[in-house]
Amino acid sequence: MKKVNIKALIEILFVSTKLGLTSFGGPIAHLGYFHEEYVRRRKWIDEKSYADLVALCQFLPGPASSQVGIGIGVLRGGIIGGVLAFLGFTLPSVIALILFALLMQGTHLSGAGPIHGLKIVAVAVVAQAILGMAQKLVPDLQRKSIALFALVGTLLWQTAYTQVSVILLSALAGFLIYKQHNESEESNIQFPVSRGFAIFCLSLFFGLLIILPILRGISSSHWIAMFDSFYRSGSLVFGGGHVVLPLLEREFVPTGWLSKETFLAGYGAAQAVPGPLFTFAAYLGTVFNGWLGGLFATFAIFLPAFLLIVGTLPFWNTLRHNPKIKGALMGVNAAVVGILIAAFYNPIWTSSIFTSIDFAFAAVLFSMLVYWKLPPWVIVIVGIIGGWLLKFL
Repeated sequence: MKKVNIKALIEILFVSTKLGLTSFGGPIAHLGYFHEEYVRRRKWIDEKSYADLVALCQFLPGPASSQVGIGIGVLRGGIIGGVLAFLGFTLPSVIALILFALLMQGTHLSGAGPIHGLKIVAVAVVAQAILGMAQKLVPDLQRKSIALFALVGTLLWQTAYTQVSVILLSALAGFLIYKQHNESEESNIQFPVSRGFAIFCLSLFFGLLIILPILRGISSSHWIAMFDSFYRSGSLVFGGGHVVLPLLEREFVPTGWLSKETFLAGYGAAQAVPGPLFTFAAYLGTVFNGWLGGLFATFAIFLPAFLLIVGTLPFWNTLRHNPKIKGALMGVNAAVVGILIAAFYNPIWTSSIFTSIDFAFAAVLFSMLVYWKLPPWVIVIVGIIGGWLLKFL
């Protein structure tokens, strides 16, 4: 492991916390903030290595921007540096969402106008994410067809295994269709983690994915059930934070752990805070088990991301030149678009848009976000105020 001094670790924590307090706008915007801070200003990583790291994190399931931050932290300061980079970038939004969940519980806001406004904010934000991802991830007929399959399958076959099955079948389709696809670029990141430790991290990742459902089945512990749900959701998300929505919704709403209204209110609030959207787990965990549950859920949903980035980067130089692997990933990314469209309809649209006024307000928020380029926190504030005003119309 790479040895670093205390000064370097403090610097990693300080810089990542600054980013965690100021990085609004979702994963693509986060990568822009990282590039400005880590590549241009501080020169912790060069342009080529940064591009390679981003490519790897787009390849892996999990929150891409968080994994890039962890990777840079590890490159700069070893495993401890990666942990500090994660904590700095994540904790500001975790704390904010835990406080929001406690406020909701204390004042019974679930049926209030501002909460309805936050749900309409979720409509606008996810619609923007769908458009952006569709343009990039489904440019040809084959990938559009894979996305359509994922959309139909996810809507019509709603079981606990739907997401995994759709992703695996789409990966197979991508492998078969694009196995000769070749756009490889040179990659040679020197990662300060041994291959032995990397294999341990990957073994732990897959081991927990297998063992946790078994433990959940033989145990009545609410904490094990929570850990399994959040860990599995964090392990199976391709395409960014917005895609975690359908996974978490399937885990907790049909089972009665919480209502659609409470779920979507927290998702709307998550748009108002900087940092990764995966911190939505902090809100859900707090609703279930107070502030301790919020921290526990955050740890569970981000643990796969940490294990994967540490476990795969030492092997990335070999993997990324394999066109068959890249083809499978192209199929998975196309499926992500279909899954997100399905989630846009249910639960987001069906639980948020009830009248023509709701639709008009959603159109205004969408235009503010997409065409006027206003920051997400402005959209959230307008959504809260508008939701309150809608009560009087």
